[in-house]
Amino acid sequence: MNFTKTNLEGVLVVEPAVFGDHRGWFMETYSEAKFQEQNLGYKFVQDNQSYSAVKGTLRGLHYQLNPKAQTKLVRCTRGSIYDVAVDIRQGSPSYGKWFGIELTAENKKQLLIPKGFAHGFITLTEDVEVQYKCDELYAPECDGGILWNDPDIGIEWPINVTPVLSAKDEKAPLLKDVTHNFLY
Repeated sequence: MNFTKTNLEGVLVVEPAVFGDHRGWFMETYSEAKFQEQNLGYKFVQDNQSYSAVKGTLRGLHYQLNPKAQTKLVRCTRGSIYDVAVDIRQGSPSYGKWFGIELTAENKKQLLIPKGFAHGFITLTEDVEVQYKCDELYAPECDGGILWNDPDIGIEWPINVTPVLSAKDEKAPLLKDVTHNFLY
């Protein structure tokens, strides 16, 4: 397993070792021991999976407030997505900055997004499945979101379509209007 730093402190690209032969392939998608070797002591307690039928489906930007904030380990197991993390830790030198990466069923890359970051993705193909681990259970009373196209963040989504959004995501506030409790 290879761990690569990004421009956002704590956000990592995780690339599993893939072993293939004439039958197909095998990989470890998560290893507690390998995460601990990297001083990443997360204890994942919930696995989630989403399916998006339509190219251009955008989910996010989502987060959970403390004390139920979540670290996520995200991977795309069918199709392709552009996955984004946004630093929303007050006082952080990278506050409001973002990192994006294409995650596909073929490249098998994963994105580790710690607490204090908003997360979202847009589907680049039809019929997309995304799976992710969380280190905290879902808590609707702590649910938060930021508008996907907040001009102060300026995410460069790599697709020129009007995104398919949930009603909740259509009405999400701008970062400057959000009350959250993440400190750097």
